[in-house]
Amino acid sequence: MRTNLDFSPLFRSSIGFDRMLNALEAASRIETIDNWPPYDIVKTGEDEYRIMMAVAGFSQDELTITQEQSMLFVSGQKANADDVQYLHRGIAGRSFQRRFELADHVKVVGAGLVNGLLTIDLKREIPEAMKPRQIAISTETALPKAEIKQIEAEKHAA
Repeated sequence: MRTNLDFSPLFRSSIGFDRMLNALEAASRIETIDNWPPYDIVKTGEDEYRIMMAVAGFSQDELTITQEQSMLFVSGQKANADDVQYLHRGIAGRSFQRRFELADHVKVVGAGLVNGLLTIDLKREIPEAMKPRQIAISTETALPKAEIKQIEAEKHAA
């Protein structure tokens, strides 16, 4: 039994969390499950990740990896081999497209194909402006006071 959650109250009271709430809402929708090609997602370091996808039978020319903003698309399109007659076909060779939603500041740093295993390395690179920084504390006894200016209004007799 699956229950759809209503996130609209959270949209009314939170600011800047819309991407996260949209991702939760999308994950709660019932979608057809396509589990091919199989893949693993591994955390290899503090801010490093790896996607490993089994793409047996696909060559490097038949695979495409594209990153558009916060989405990573991995697709495979088999070249047509019209001159081959299969007596039995057990290795899946159908076209596919996998989508992965990436968090902010996650970039693809490399990809490789070895023995039918596609590996995509990802790294979260937080810009310097967004990293925590330490603020120096002054040891002066008092901060200089700003001079207070008072504006006098003209008095009119009634």
